[in-house]
Amino acid sequence: MSEKKSFSTETSERYSRALFEVVKEAGELEKIETDVKNFQSLLKGSSEIKIFFHNPTQSIENQKNAIHFLSKRLNFSKNLENFFFLIVEKRRIFYVSKILDTFLKLCLKKRGEMKASLISSKQLSEKELESISEGLSSAMGSIIKLEYKIDKELIGGLKLQLGSFMIDTSIKNKLKKFEQKMLEN
Repeated sequence: MSEKKSFSTETSERYSRALFEVVKEAGELEKIETDVKNFQSLLKGSSEIKIFFHNPTQSIENQKNAIHFLSKRLNFSKNLENFFFLIVEKRRIFYVSKILDTFLKLCLKKRGEMKASLISSKQLSEKELESISEGLSSAMGSIIKLEYKIDKELIGGLKLQLGSFMIDTSIKNKLKKFEQKMLEN
């Protein structure tokens, strides 16, 4: 069964693959990956910049000037600056976060790594986190990079997300399922 993708997902994947191939061929993968992470931090840290790039009424010229300014300030590679110019000209800049997220996933995949999100109800020790990461890495045949958070609202247990695969052993989730069953009867 084929999976239907939204226009924004297809577009983001196409642009991120193009960026990936260009910078891989130029031998700039590590530099661009760092530049992309810096740009993402900037977007996350400044709502004004995010709004500026997501505003369709901004002129192409203004957006290009902003890209050029940021490129100089953050010392972006010329390939990345040109890529940003391209997505501005094609009016795809409002997909920039999605494009860059997909690009970073391609970089991880190239290195044989995967990202996983782990949320627990209590603080886990470094040894426990390392054990979970090693177990997942062994099972998946890839190096797993864990993003770890604590959420006291889970009451107890864990939530693990690896790609589209989700394991939720939290007490909060079990109570929610129990509540749904009670309402059905």
